[in-house]
Amino acid sequence: MPPTPQRRRLARGLAAGAAVLATAAGVTLTTTAPPAGADSGRAHHPAGTVDVQLLSFNDFHGNLEPPQGSSGTVEELQADGTKKTVPAGGVEYLAQSLRTARKGHPYSVTAAAGDMIGASPLLSGLFHDEPTIEAMNKLGLDVTSVGNHEFDEGRTELTRMQRGGCHPKDGCYEKGKTFKGADFPYLAANVTDDRTGKPILKPYTVWQHKGVKIGFIGVTLKGTPDIVNADGVKGLTFHGEVETINKYAKILDRQGVKAIVALIHEGGLPASTSYNANCDSPGPGAGISGPIVDIAKHVSPTVDALVTGHTHQSYTCTIPDPAGHPRTVTSAASYGRLYTDTTLTYDRRTHDIVRTAVHGPHAANHVVDRTQPKAADMTSLIARWNKLAAPVADKPVGYISADINGRGAGTPEEPLGDVIADAQLAATQDTGKGGAQLALMNPGGIRSDLAYKASGTEGDGVVTYAEAFTVQPFTNMTNVVDLTGAQLLTALQQQVSGPNEASPKILQISRGLTYTLDMTKTGAARVVADSVKLDGAALDPAKTYRVAMNEFLAGGGDGFPALKQGTNKYVGPSDLDALTAYLTAHSSPSSPLSPPKADRITVVK
Repeated sequence: MPPTPQRRRLARGLAAGAAVLATAAGVTLTTTAPPAGADSGRAHHPAGTVDVQLLSFNDFHGNLEPPQGSSGTVEELQADGTKKTVPAGGVEYLAQSLRTARKGHPYSVTAAAGDMIGASPLLSGLFHDEPTIEAMNKLGLDVTSVGNHEFDEGRTELTRMQRGGCHPKDGCYEKGKTFKGADFPYLAANVTDDRTGKPILKPYTVWQHKGVKIGFIGVTLKGTPDIVNADGVKGLTFHGEVETINKYAKILDRQGVKAIVALIHEGGLPASTSYNANCDSPGPGAGISGPIVDIAKHVSPTVDALVTGHTHQSYTCTIPDPAGHPRTVTSAASYGRLYTDTTLTYDRRTHDIVRTAVHGPHAANHVVDRTQPKAADMTSLIARWNKLAAPVADKPVGYISADINGRGAGTPEEPLGDVIADAQLAATQDTGKGGAQLALMNPGGIRSDLAYKASGTEGDGVVTYAEAFTVQPFTNMTNVVDLTGAQLLTALQQQVSGPNEASPKILQISRGLTYTLDMTKTGAARVVADSVKLDGAALDPAKTYRVAMNEFLAGGGDGFPALKQGTNKYVGPSDLDALTAYLTAHSSPSSPLSPPKADRITVVK
């Protein structure tokens, strides 16, 4: 059945077997990608070829409604060198953008690079992300890799997202309706079951249309177990991205599928924060760093393009493959604010993507702007789920005098991070409730900002339960544990050393804890040891302190093994309940909460 503009079908990939030992065919042609923002279409291409449009995005995280605050904008570089902030995102606009982009393209496939669900706002998260899967079905997603957040609720729930069925505890949400699951395959090539040794979901799939075949291999980052709760990945092994992609590239090649795209939930950090900046200036891949660079340099040349994610950054870069030839590596920020349009020229004779200096994959990121018409079916979907969520979502839980920035702060210490740490301390500091003396919060668990502007009809400055849920969607339980001063100092040093040295994870800290972070130094030395104080007193290495944090951090998550050494554990309320209780207790319509100064960590640059 030929594809339609709204819903293309993916051919079922053959079941994965053992790695094929034959050498994969090497690509000897080259490709050149233009600067981001360049036209993805071309007027001339070789005889016997067709242009395949690859539309892609990543890290949607259930953002069905336009995200609030900085999470709902992108930075656009202007011709005169200035930068403009553009509102973006929302599934009504994402669906419309993709449908518009497909017009005039008989060969079009839509793919994603993981984290479609998990860490979602209340509209999706309250219903275990069923609304997002339904939306992805409607907008025509053909295939996605899994990401780390697909494992937030464990393997069984991820399998339900794929296959359908009502939630085992919460049941069905709409009378007479059973969740049907994803129409598209979730690919998990590098995630295997410890009992069987086989991938837990399909490792690859093949998209076909009128004789054109393109294979998709999907992987998540190998380090997924380090950044999700242990229960979510129990009994699973996460293999290396490169070795897995190369293994299945050989299998696809032996099956006669020569055109291959890798969907990788791992990414990079571009030099520019503007979505349309030229990543390849002054040279190929010069404007990007991070894990994806090394991955791209080692993935087999038989793979023609890499669609990436995880870092929530935007880029269309050219990074040389192992044969030394340029290859397109893309990412479309997050939350549905951008989509990438890549043109792959398919040669019907070789069944491969043409990769030459003149005819290579052309990729550009495009804004999902909110000035275009809304997709009516998505408006209807949002209204339907909002009606179910309203009794919980619309309840006011606090009041603020201005934006309190979290994820969008762009600084090591975030104002909203201070609020969350203070909230966890307040919830657990009483003797009978844990006796906490300080609290720590991981920055990755702060998913948004608290915006002053109303998201609905509640009025400016009102924080609703839904808005608080968007900030703290995991509902991790707070833990209070005993840590020595020496262990606490080691934890602070782990923010900027070991696995976190290249990309520091600065813990958000409660009032009373202060220290200096010297970024001119390297590794653990960045934390000035004798500057660490609690309520003005120097940290005593031999003294025991009661420290509050969420259960993910208490388990050593995000590269903090020192925190796993905590003893005498007390389990308090969820992080979300702690935040809402704090907002309610510390604000009112006449006395709203003001953004903290975020001056607990002194940063030396």
